[in-house]
Amino acid sequence: ARWLLHKMRIWDSRTASSMNACIANSHFVARRIRKVYGRKATIIHPPVDTNFFTPGEEGREDFYLTVSRLVPYKHIDLLVKALAGMPDRRLVVVGGGPEEERLRALAGDNVTITGHLPAKQVRRYLQSARAFLFAAEEDFGIVSLEAQACGTPVIAYGHGGTRETVVPLDKSGEKAPTGLFFPEQSVDSIVKAVHRFEKEDEAFSTAACRTNALRFSQAIFREKFKTFIDVQLKKFCDEIRNGSNF
Repeated sequence: ARWLLHKMRIWDSRTASSMNACIANSHFVARRIRKVYGRKATIIHPPVDTNFFTPGEEGREDFYLTVSRLVPYKHIDLLVKALAGMPDRRLVVVGGGPEEERLRALAGDNVTITGHLPAKQVRRYLQSARAFLFAAEEDFGIVSLEAQACGTPVIAYGHGGTRETVVPLDKSGEKAPTGLFFPEQSVDSIVKAVHRFEKEDEAFSTAACRTNALRFSQAIFREKFKTFIDVQLKKFCDEIRNGSNF
């Protein structure tokens, strides 16, 4: 496998210069493209189905939520350990995967692991949670936006694509906050973030979370993607007319 990956990296590096243009799904990924390929990428964030993920009508319940594949890099174990150590709080973990059995062993009585659920049940959890917890470093992290589309604030690890999708409490400016970040992927950091959220929870509103998520709607994605393709096709045709070789 190492030999094959080495050959693929050589091929990848050699052929990267032939690309007409690059798209990245976040500034986080665009920086990696710049570092590895020396190419500037246009940022087009992935779409969120804001027509499906909407605020509920039944109000909030007193539990924290995470929705994820249960795989190691998602660090769901940190969330489970953090909330298991706060027995007066509840955590619901929605999702399945190879880590499920281990997580069930870590979970206390206040942690519920549901396994896989249909989309409508996932939406209902997103609509009713007090806040959404997110411990992974993701290229984008679309599920945190699905939570915001349902009006739910986010408590997230402050690295990766989530920094582009959550308006943090500490950020000055005109936008209302939609969540807060914790600085380390550790149990202690998550516990502190939960305590801080509970002290500041009046700063977050369903309307602000929903408004932020609408910036990533399917309609906006289609418009940006179409504009990008139109511009690239025009440049491509102009170069052909001018006798450029491809």
